Amino acid sequence: MPSSRRPSLSRRWLPVLVVTLLAGCTIAQPRTDDPLEKYNREAYKFNNAVDKAVIRPVALGYRKVTNPPVRRSFSDFFTNIRMPITVANDVLQARPKQALQSTSRFLVNLTLGIGGFFDPASQLGLPLEYNDFGITLARWGAPEGDFLMVPLLGPSTARDIWRIPVDSYFFDPLSLFAANHHYNGLQYLPQAMYLVTLRSRAIDAESFLQSAYDPYVFIRDAYRQQRLYEIYDGNPPAAIIERMQGLDTPDFDPDQLLEQQHAWEKNHPTQTGKP
Repeated sequence: MPSSRRPSLSRRWLPVLVVTLLAGCTIAQPRTDDPLEKYNREAYKFNNAVDKAVIRPVALGYRKVTNPPVRRSFSDFFTNIRMPITVANDVLQARPKQALQSTSRFLVNLTLGIGGFFDPASQLGLPLEYNDFGITLARWGAPEGDFLMVPLLGPSTARDIWRIPVDSYFFDPLSLFAANHHYNGLQYLPQAMYLVTLRSRAIDAESFLQSAYDPYVFIRDAYRQQRLYEIYDGNPPAAIIERMQGLDTPDFDPDQLLEQQHAWEKNHPTQTGKP
């Protein structure tokens, strides 16, 4: 039955106060160091072990009992049902145009898209935007902080980690549904299905990770670069990209990186598919 426990209005809009305090700032320079690497690598090993033992087999089973159109429909549904997170953070970032576009996309897919299982909004030219509280903090000038590999949750940063409690508690319909309904644990089923859908989509990209000479570094750098593109709406300044990739340092040596990659491939032929 539905629960009467609901966040108070003041608590629900606490992020607005946080953003107000940060107003007037500019986006901080991206970090390229990794002071917590020793801990992060252990957390990565733990996550990888859990993934191989539980999460990946479930995702593979999901792919076996579904076909691409069905998986695409579920993916569209979860993308649309979580759109209020994007809308709320657009508002927190004082981006009314993006907030209106995302709201329109959400309503079109919710109605014409039969609950969001189809995506007519894209055909109507309404762009798909992703936003979260970590991006909100970045756009208001909060520093990135140390890179973090969070157990069971994956890559993050000291700044991005705040998107998990804030977006879940205030804006995510799946989390709000689970928190305010009690069906003997079944209220968490939509969240579990969402995670399975995400992991299923990632299977297609596993070859990139398997061919990397250091999977941890690959995930860390790929995460940082993805977040950079999200923060800058897909168009980060060239100088920022160069800083992220280490091209602005005098000791950068692309030949050395290539040698490291070739050495790893030579020692791991079964993972690269090369004799």
